Amino acid sequence: MNTIFNKGKELLNKKMPFVIYCKPNSDRLIGVFQKNDTLFEIANFEETGFAFVSFDGQKKYLIPKDESDVYIEIISEINYFIENEIDSNIDSNIKIDFENLVQKGINAIENKEFDKVVLSRKETLKINDFNFEKSFNKLILNYPNTFKYCFYHPKIGFWIGATPEQFLQSFENTVKTVSFAGTQSYSESEKYVWEEKEKQEQQFVTDFILANLKKYSTEISFSEPYTFRAGSIVHIKTDIEATINTQNDFRNIIEKLHPTPAVCGLPKAEAMQFILDNESYERTFYTGFLGELNIDFATFKDNKSDLFVNLRCMNIENDFANIYVGCGITKDSIPKNEFIETVNKSKTMKKILY
Repeated sequence: MNTIFNKGKELLNKKMPFVIYCKPNSDRLIGVFQKNDTLFEIANFEETGFAFVSFDGQKKYLIPKDESDVYIEIISEINYFIENEIDSNIDSNIKIDFENLVQKGINAIENKEFDKVVLSRKETLKINDFNFEKSFNKLILNYPNTFKYCFYHPKIGFWIGATPEQFLQSFENTVKTVSFAGTQSYSESEKYVWEEKEKQEQQFVTDFILANLKKYSTEISFSEPYTFRAGSIVHIKTDIEATINTQNDFRNIIEKLHPTPAVCGLPKAEAMQFILDNESYERTFYTGFLGELNIDFATFKDNKSDLFVNLRCMNIENDFANIYVGCGITKDSIPKNEFIETVNKSKTMKKILY
């Protein structure tokens, strides 16, 4: 796999855009390397390339197929098992601040301002000599059923992540998506009991997606909720598939669904405003979405999109890693438990840094 990573390091040194990624349960590593440093914007989601879109949907960028070289390699055996235990000691002020934020969200729900809100925090760690090839190989080995990526643009920054959540998949007139919520630590016994709060939270997401897809679809099918493992944690997941009226509706579906209740809340406008008013930092591309837009780079088939929600991610700035973690808040949330959930989620990225 040296060719793709060597090319990535070369472009990083030259401050040129690229993305390297591996799809869930795939043995293919794909690199898309832009030939200039232009920041291309997505105008109508009819473009072809690798998309990178912010949480608020205001920043919509693309590494275009026609401006890039594409490399594909089969992943060989990697020896990067994660053995080290992660130090979970967190500054007490960070804990207090986040628990206060969660309580504020619960109060707003009790005041009928919205039904659910997803609240998050940013944790900044000092790092030495970040090696993105080594970190990426750890993602590949330890999180096989996630979408692994590292994305760089000199006008955006360097992002790396392993997200378990599909946003939208499309081929011609078929669209697939998932409803995702709830978090528990993975157990080897694989016996999980989901609380009513978590089931309700996931049902909110499912109902929102189905209601919005119905406007543009002739047929919709969906699975029963089931437990899905993503590395060291598990979630509740429902698979959803729809036949849309025309391919032109794909843009409308993207704009209706993003950001989903799994990363924002319900009703969307009210939850979004609460997040913007109360989170003490700007999410930028965390909880945005990314992936192949109107192209399957492995086969070069057009009219195929494979987009993922940007979760379990961080961006690297000089000698610091900004790790982003969040959780869904409903009226039954307990601030202390929600903070613990963010600590568990942060381990996904911390484990690949050291």
